[in-house]
Amino acid sequence: MFRPLSIFIGTRYTRAKRRNRFVSFISMTSMIGLALGVLAMIVVLSVMNGFQREMSNRILGMVPHATIVGVKPIDDWRPVAEAAMKNPEVTAAVPFTEMDGMLSYKGSMQPIQISGVDPALEGQVSIVAQHIVQGKLEDLKPGEFGVVLGDITARRFRLGVGDKITLIVPEASTAPGGITPRLQRLNVVGIFKVGAELDGSMGLIHVADAAAMQHWEPNQVQSVRLAVKDLYAAPQVSKQVATSLGAGYTADDWTHTQGSLFSAMKMEKTMIGLLLLMIVAVAAFNIIATLIMVVNDKGADIAILRTIGATPRQIMAIFMVQGTVIGIVGTLIGGVLGIVAALNVSELVGWMERISGQHIFSSDVYFVSNLPSELQGGDVALICGAGFLLSFLATLYPAYRAAKIQPAHALRYS
Repeated sequence: MFRPLSIFIGTRYTRAKRRNRFVSFISMTSMIGLALGVLAMIVVLSVMNGFQREMSNRILGMVPHATIVGVKPIDDWRPVAEAAMKNPEVTAAVPFTEMDGMLSYKGSMQPIQISGVDPALEGQVSIVAQHIVQGKLEDLKPGEFGVVLGDITARRFRLGVGDKITLIVPEASTAPGGITPRLQRLNVVGIFKVGAELDGSMGLIHVADAAAMQHWEPNQVQSVRLAVKDLYAAPQVSKQVATSLGAGYTADDWTHTQGSLFSAMKMEKTMIGLLLLMIVAVAAFNIIATLIMVVNDKGADIAILRTIGATPRQIMAIFMVQGTVIGIVGTLIGGVLGIVAALNVSELVGWMERISGQHIFSSDVYFVSNLPSELQGGDVALICGAGFLLSFLATLYPAYRAAKIQPAHALRYS
């Protein structure tokens, strides 16, 4: 079978010979270093993808994807919901009212964001019903001023279903300060736990009770909450819906309340990826050292090849082939091992917890009780591509040095 001279000799140089075992050992360590770097990058980025997915599902499953807010209280939310549902990106539209206030219980206080919801429709836009640990969301009934609180808030005040707590909300008045506090007694009818900071900052009441606290009619609401197919299209979708409804409506979306958190997570993933890329870069520098040693060791061979007619370009190609083979094999090994590890890292952590008897991710401390992992093909392709590119670039200088060797000089000192 015909093989080009450069590929034939370059691949032969990658195999161990009796008199250059040390060079072969350095080649092997370069390959192992490259594989470990690629493995680490795939596993770490997959775990970060998993954490980001969990946070997205939990936080964005609780807060509104987007809202259509009326300049004045909306008398009938159904026409607004019907107009929003005409947009193909909108999957659900339900009534929604939001208030900020303070919870007070036995002298202790904490800020709280109260959401007025319709328990019968909330499941279309929220995951809260799936995370109720005490009571039921359906226990929110109009006129009874029931409240569903987060687990962190309930533990902070030592509350359970059936307890009563006071909600303090600001109210506009004719007093000199312009605002007076209004106190409302609430009955705890449920406790939810989604495993995020919302467990300590969010509460749910019936939308009719929220209207009563705002001195509105029972059927009036502040806004219509939307669920959209693509979370990152929420700003555009909500603006389109608000524009179609006219000047009496404005749009809001999750990027205004939670955007900084997800931007920080994205930046963290990028920075950790760049730091881990340094491992791959170090392995690529080892390829440079390996090839320089091979060039010094093969000086006589290079001189003979030049004497029998090999061109400098062919000599350069020989060592580029050798370094590229090291890079390709190391990257492929690391890529395969990284994919296998990323797909099984949750099971591996669970096995370690069973063997050691210790919970690495305790639900009492962390928002998640396991190590999530989400392998993305784009990340694997980018990591392997970076490994291939760095390996190839590492071959250029040693190969250039080999091409510049003069046959007479090399044979004189060989």
